[in-house]
Amino acid sequence: MKRTLYVIILLFAFSSCNQTSKTTPVDIHAEKEQVKLVLEKYVIANEKEDLQLVKEIWAPSPDIVVFGTNSDEKIVGWDAIQEALDKQYRSVEETYISVRDQVIQVDPTGSVAWFSEIMNYSYIYQGEALNFEGLRFTGVLQKIDGTWYIVQSHISIPGNPN
Repeated sequence: MKRTLYVIILLFAFSSCNQTSKTTPVDIHAEKEQVKLVLEKYVIANEKEDLQLVKEIWAPSPDIVVFGTNSDEKIVGWDAIQEALDKQYRSVEETYISVRDQVIQVDPTGSVAWFSEIMNYSYIYQGEALNFEGLRFTGVLQKIDGTWYIVQSHISIPGNPN
């Protein structure tokens, strides 16, 4: 009798530990669309030189990181990113950005996403029209309190093939 009771308790404990979580499945397609909207806001914010819109897409954290196109360009924290963008916006005008080859992935929990895309970046600097073709833009987004934010990005200029 004791042995039967012991086996029943073990089976009950095992079955309780083995049950799967009853969480709502994540709609990965819908999450990808939300991330895509954040990336579209990124383009619009930079074209319009709108720091308030930029603030809506970057996590308000001292830990976020941007690697830029210069070898020494590493910007850490929202305040530093805001300062760098403010400086950029004061020195350029008529920015136009086009995006192609965008790839967005979302982890199964729907809380982290990463992306890659190719950008063409045109603008006027000191009266001269400049253009960067084929910039590679990658990054990571995190869903915080139901909202997607960029937490890390990297922009690089492709080298010349030899």
